Amino acid sequence: MTRFKDFGAGTSTGEKAPLSFKLHGEEFTCMPEVQGKVLLDLVAKSGNDNDPAAAAAIISTFFGTVLYDESYARFDALLHSKDKIVNMETLAEITSWLVEEYAGRPEEQPEVS
Repeated sequence: MTRFKDFGAGTSTGEKAPLSFKLHGEEFTCMPEVQGKVLLDLVAKSGNDNDPAAAAAIISTFFGTVLYDESYARFDALLHSKDKIVNMETLAEITSWLVEEYAGRPEEQPEVS
């Protein structure tokens, strides 16, 4: 007997609103959805403690992928600013929030009765 499952067009409805966040008074807008592979790559490559450069590169690639072009240009300029500092903790917090939103995971777990 052949095993088969048709996954159709996936689960995207195309009706999600873009994500946005504010940093140093500027608002940045991200794609409403991303390919699952973007998140898989982020998890796989950022977990390599032996190569911090690879982890940094994947974070940079992640922002380049999820931010709309205009927002990415401003975000990248902000990250290179000598006046407005964005520390690693803040970058990690933004990344974590975006991943949670894209993965569709609730921030708080429902209470069990």
